[in-house]
This record gives sequence, structure tokens and C-alpha cells, in this order.
Amino acid sequence: MKTISRLRTTVDEVLMVQELAQLKRDLDKITKLSVKFGRLSEANLHAKTREFRERIQKGETLDSVLPEAFGVSRVAARRILGYAPFDVQVMGGMALHQGTVVEMKAGEGKTITETMPVYLNALEGKGVHVITTNDYLAKRDATWVGPIFELLGLTVGFVTQDSTPEERQAAYHKDVTYVTNQEVGFDYLRDHLVREPAARVLKGLNFGIVDEVDSILIDEARTPLIIAEPQEGSSETFPHFAAIAAMLEESKDYTVDRREKSVELTEPGIKEVERLLGERLFEAADDTRLHQFYQALRAKSIFEKDRDYIIEEGRVVIVDEFTGRLMPDRRFMDDIHQAIEAKEGVQVRENERVVATITFQNFFRLYEKLSGMSGTVATSKEEFQMIYGLKTIVIPTNRPIQRRDFADAVYATKTGKLAAIAEEAWHRHRAGQPVLIGTRSVEMSVEVSKALAGRDVPHQVLNAKHAHEEAEEVTKAGEPGLVTVATNMAGRGTDITIGPEAMAHGGLHVIGTERHESRRIDGQLCGRSGRQGAPGSSQFFSSFEDDLIQLYAPDRLWEVFDGADLPEDRPVYHELLLTAIDEAQDAAERMHFDARQYLYRFDEILDRQRALVYREREAIVNDAFGADGVLNILGSALPLPASFPASGVPGRAEARGALLAAIDELWVEHLSAIGELQDSINLIAYGEEDPVVTYTTKAHELFEQFRNNLVGKVKDVLLT
Repeated sequence: MKTISRLRTTVDEVLMVQELAQLKRDLDKITKLSVKFGRLSEANLHAKTREFRERIQKGETLDSVLPEAFGVSRVAARRILGYAPFDVQVMGGMALHQGTVVEMKAGEGKTITETMPVYLNALEGKGVHVITTNDYLAKRDATWVGPIFELLGLTVGFVTQDSTPEERQAAYHKDVTYVTNQEVGFDYLRDHLVREPAARVLKGLNFGIVDEVDSILIDEARTPLIIAEPQEGSSETFPHFAAIAAMLEESKDYTVDRREKSVELTEPGIKEVERLLGERLFEAADDTRLHQFYQALRAKSIFEKDRDYIIEEGRVVIVDEFTGRLMPDRRFMDDIHQAIEAKEGVQVRENERVVATITFQNFFRLYEKLSGMSGTVATSKEEFQMIYGLKTIVIPTNRPIQRRDFADAVYATKTGKLAAIAEEAWHRHRAGQPVLIGTRSVEMSVEVSKALAGRDVPHQVLNAKHAHEEAEEVTKAGEPGLVTVATNMAGRGTDITIGPEAMAHGGLHVIGTERHESRRIDGQLCGRSGRQGAPGSSQFFSSFEDDLIQLYAPDRLWEVFDGADLPEDRPVYHELLLTAIDEAQDAAERMHFDARQYLYRFDEILDRQRALVYREREAIVNDAFGADGVLNILGSALPLPASFPASGVPGRAEARGALLAAIDELWVEHLSAIGELQDSINLIAYGEEDPVVTYTTKAHELFEQFRNNLVGKVKDVLLT
């Protein structure tokens, strides 16, 4: 297998060299045209855009127009920004146009790179979305590079969480729209809940360029976008279950698999729970209460305050796993949020039922063309190809990287590690070198801050703040001697400014407080230093108590070190250590990859069902059905009775509304049934049945039931 893997890697490298060579040949044409177009007036640049659009409307391909369009775009960038895109940025732009995932290292100017393929593809008039990770970046980038497009005669808009439906509709109907993954995903779902075409906000999903593509398409692939509404439920049971869960002892009454984030009661634990409850919970016909109890136990054992969530004004607020920012409008699903509320003693809010849902994985596959950029994508090229059908290419840096990456310092305990980090920060602070300390969680940031304070190291902490505040403070993190503590992703997308004095002291030094389960996130942290050929350095500090080592390190590590008398105040040196950390990351990445693959197999079933229902619903919203009837797309055609109002006749809108209400009501019930099926599949996974086969069979049965119920309901509507 290793031989095959090495051979595949060699072939990929050869192909990438060939692709880069072709990009360089095309770059030469663009460079010559840029010189030629540099003499054009503003009016003539406008005229070029009109010319390109006319040629495309007459059948010329975007690929044919590309050299001239990129040349014009390069000229416009120089006039607006004062500088033209570098050659490597032009190459990256061409790769993006081709529908490729592009790796460009941090600080290489991805926002400028995007402008050229955005301009080219916007010429078709179908709209282009530039998708960012937060509202601050969407607004910043639209404001910063938008004038380039406007100089060329295109329109630009942006969408944020605060945008009204009218503002969203206007922004999406511009030639270029900057928007976050969250907002465009939710707008897609909301557009499939409207009753009239005019209420939709999206123009379509034509071409999307995803910034920080690995974060959105890989790390958040399994994240479901959910529109929910309150429903009556048994929220009063959660405090009772939380109190009982608090009385149980780990190992004796239950076991915890923190890798899988699951819990399992032992035989003594089952007896103890039933004794405390005074009922035979595990033999009851109603498995809802059993599910809620297990969620109470998971809330106690797996979800940690100040890591996974915080308590703010009497509410449980989720902390984003990747950015460390607060997410006040999101809730953990599947009863977990209520279980945590009960555990923390705050008000338990009502249950909610899902009205519409889609994962990022399936949403982004809806774009006619998709591409993306990040500084760390090469290690995920297999997944990009397998799930999204996207090739990956690595664009060389504009200047050689000078950053020094030191070997990990591994300590026996977390306490020893924190003391060493504080000592390292103190020395570099005294020397006038700026230091950025990256943490995985808010909780760890607090601990690092305490260690720094104990060593009298002045510092700033960035945690769970608004993105624009993070960006402002991260920009300052390159000031001489300044020490900044931040979650790994805080302020991502914003360059840290390094002045001459800080450069003279070695540039930005990055300290990682532990290795992440994904090498990409480690690479993103290190990439904050040494941008555009500037000096810099990085080093990770680890300990035997870190989650990565505890959960994923190979057994032979513990065979060597279990019971060993290791010093707490000095790093441990052993040839096995760094190898073990690499293997632990391999194991973690493999597990998460398998989990995403597993989800994909489940999710594509619901995705096919959703596509059929949404197409049927859209036909009714658009009034695109005639006397031959409705439900044609769902394969259950029902002819319209003579009494059904014809198009344009009074009463037609009300009749369409009744049809849509029938579809919506039964679709919500179907989503609820699918959710219950997914819960039960988790139990089947412990048996001998293949969960995917079982889920597929039962999901198809549920969809047939949905379709039959819909036929009956629509018949009633048609005859009313």
C-alpha cells in the first residue's frame, strides 16, 4: 500500500508541475496584454467590459476571453490599489477560474488573487459569490477591492447577518457578492420556504469562490445549517436527568469514549439509574426519555464549559470550535443544548423542530462551478477530489519563506508546559520580539494568560470577540515585544503587520500551546509568521496530558513512558516522541476523514430527497404547472380538477398556497422522522447490521410514506 501511495504522490507531483508550467505560459500572454491595456482610459476600460460581454453572449468561451479579461483586471487593480497583482497571484487566479482548490501561503494576497477570476466569471451576468468566514471579512473585502470591479463597470454588494431581506436581494443581484458561508446557506434554505417568487433573495448559485476553503468545506463539512421553530416538548425532564447524571461515577457507572464523543452505561450503572429514577427506563416503549438521559450524561462528561460553550446572561452560548468566537444564534441539536442548560442550572428552552436543513457539504455542491483558496489544502486533496470533484494545486510563494520552525518541546505535564511557554514568551518579550501564542480553546487561553501573568509578562488576550475587533487587535500583534494570546483561528484573514524594529528582532514568533488534531490548523497558526519573505519563527509546546496524545498516541509510547520519573520543568527528549505525535495526528485525521465519509453516505440520501421536494415546491411557487397536474417531479402526477383556478384567475394564489402548506407540513414531519431514524441508527451501529444499509432502506421507506401522505393531502386540497 505504501508503494502505491508513493507512486500516486509522484504522479500527482508530475501533473502539478505540468499544470504550473501551463499557467506560466498563459501568464506571459496576460503580462503582455496588461502592458497594452495599461494605456487605456477609464472609459475604454468600461468599453472592454461591454466588448467581453458581447463576445460571450455570441458564444465565445470564458477561457478564450481570459487573457484579455485578466489583463484588464490587472490594470484596474493597479489604478485602484496602487499596485498590480503579482505573477503568482495571476497564476492562482487562473487556477481558481478552472474550478480548482488553490493553496497559497498566508500573506500571499488571496483577496487580490480572487479579483481576476471573479471579474472574468461575472461577465456572464449570472453572478459570482465570494464566500468568506465572517461578516467583517465580507464587508472589508467588498469595500477594499469592490472599486476594482466598479472601475470596470460591474456592480458589487455584500451580505452580513444584519442585512434585511431587501438588502440581501439587492446584493445577490449585483454582479459580485461577498457573503459568509452561513448567510448564503441560510438564504438558500429560506428561499425554499417562500410562497411567492418575489420573496426569494438569491439570484442563483452560479460560481462560488470559497476563502479559507479547508475550514468551510472540510472542518465544517458536517455542520448542518438548520432553520427550526419551537415546539411543545418535554423540557421539564432535562433538569431531572441532569441531577441523576451528576450522581453517577465515571468508570463505575458509565464509560466515556472521548474520541467518539459517546457514553455507555455499565450494568451497575443501568441498575443505579433505574433505582434513582424509580422506573425501568431501559425497558420502556418510549425511547425518547432514554435518548434524553444519554444526552444528559454526554452533557456532563463530554461538553466542557469555557471550551465548548460559555454562560452569558443566563444562556448557554456555543463557542466556535475553529475560531473561538461566540455563536449566540446557534444551538446544539439533538437535545444536547437543553441537556447542557439543565447541567448548568439555567433556563431550559423549548425543544425545536427542524423546518429546513442542509449540510455545508451538500450546499456547496449545488454551485454550478466551485473553487477555493487557503494556505493549507494540499494534505486534504483526496477529500476535495472525492467529495467535491475538485482538483488541488499549490502555487509557489512570491518570495522564499524565511520562517524557522523549531522542533516541538514536549513536557511531562500541562503545568510544566505552561510554565515553559511563559518563560519563552518572557525572554522574547524582553528581546523586543513580538509573540503570538495560539490556543485551541478559550479555556486554554485563560490558563496561558494566568501563566504569563505569573511570570510578569504583559500581554493581550483575544477570545470570543467580534471579528472586526479581533482583526484590529491581531494587526497590532506584530508590534515589538507585544505578546498576544489568541485562539488559533482568531483574526484569520487579517495580516499581522511587522515593522522594521520587530523585523530586526527576528520577526513574529509563534508559539503553539498544543498540536491540533489536524496538521492544517497547525500550519495555519505557523503561517501567521514569515509572510511575504519576512523573518519569523514558530515552535509548538506539547505535553503528555494533551488531548491529542491522550486520545491518539500509539500504545508503544505509553509502554516506554508509563511509570517513568519525568522532570516537570524540562522538556523530554526521546526519538519516539515526535514520531508518536505524527502518528497521533495521522490517527486523528484518519478518524475525522472516515467520519465525514460516513456522514456523506447518510447525507446524500436526504440530499436526493430534498432536491426532489424543492424542485416540486419551486414549480408550484413559480406557478409552473398546468392542467396535467402537480407532483410530477415526485412521480405521483395528480391532474388538476376543472374547478382549480387557472393561472391569472382570482383564487389561484390561495390555491397554490394551500398546496405549498401541504408540502411544507409533511416535509417537516419527514425531517423529524429522519432525525429519529438517525438517532436509532447510532444504536444499530453497536449491533451486527450495516448501519448504512439499514438507514438507506428505512429512509426510502419513510420517503415513500411521505409521498403517499402528500398525495392524499394534495387530493384533499384539489377537491376543496
